[in-house]
Amino acid sequence: MSELRIRAATPDDLDAVLAFWKEAAEGTSISDDRAGVERLVARDPESLILAEKDGELVGTVIAGFDGWRCHLYRLAVHPGRRRQGIGSALLTAAEERFVRLGGRRGDAMVLVRNESAHLAWRAAGYEPEEKWRRWVKPLGELGD
Repeated sequence: MSELRIRAATPDDLDAVLAFWKEAAEGTSISDDRAGVERLVARDPESLILAEKDGELVGTVIAGFDGWRCHLYRLAVHPGRRRQGIGSALLTAAEERFVRLGGRRGDAMVLVRNESAHLAWRAAGYEPEEKWRRWVKPLGELGD
């Protein structure tokens, strides 16, 4: 059996990542475009973590750290490769990154309707924090 490779994404990976998310990620984001992911990788080159097996992209996680909080987004594993430890390996890499950067607690964006993700996050030791709600406001172009 081939070994799982965990590494940071490069600009050359971004088209493959966007295509992968369409297949493997639940839901879409306003930032799921080339420009959005390019900004992420340019600003924080180690934040987009990939899992590969036999040269194939099989998983992703975004491990963003703003100097104060540790945020996890886009944990996605190829549907045919789930329950093989890929998500756990990605989360371990993300958590190790946070610890190196001085982070103290990770939080994850998880869709309410994604019950299978809830099970995976609970298995990894994460719990929903009911006293908080996410408040959002789409930001348009200046002058809109």
